Amino acid sequence: MNYLGMDWGEKRIGLAFADSLGIAVPLPAAIASTKQARMQQIQAAILERKVDVLIVGYPVNMDGSVGFKAKEVDVFISVLEGRFKLPVHRVDERLSSHSVEQHLKGSKKKPDRRSGAIDSSAAALILQDFLEERNFRKGGLSEF
Repeated sequence: MNYLGMDWGEKRIGLAFADSLGIAVPLPAAIASTKQARMQQIQAAILERKVDVLIVGYPVNMDGSVGFKAKEVDVFISVLEGRFKLPVHRVDERLSSHSVEQHLKGSKKKPDRRSGAIDSSAAALILQDFLEERNFRKGGLSEF
């Protein structure tokens, strides 16, 4: 199985990839200037990497409720499902981008939001969380 993880944003969509080895790696983010062009960048990643499953970070509120941003992600997921006909899994992404930013600050690298690097690192964290949870539930990577 090949997985594409995504951290959705209005201007940038972080992307990450993992295969059956279970290690998520960031990809260049979809940072094109239009929604249509960003979807084309996602499509290119899906085709190039022969993706079977999409994993999307789901911005649940700190109290566990679904807010405005999560509803925007629901719309994005509907577009993905309609366009690519692949299974889509939501993963709680609370604090994923914040965690990446804090890690980068701690390593004395200046985070550049515009490049999409933070978004793709967050996508990798989201995807890794999904893979580890799935691995835990199934009892090992051999179950993929």
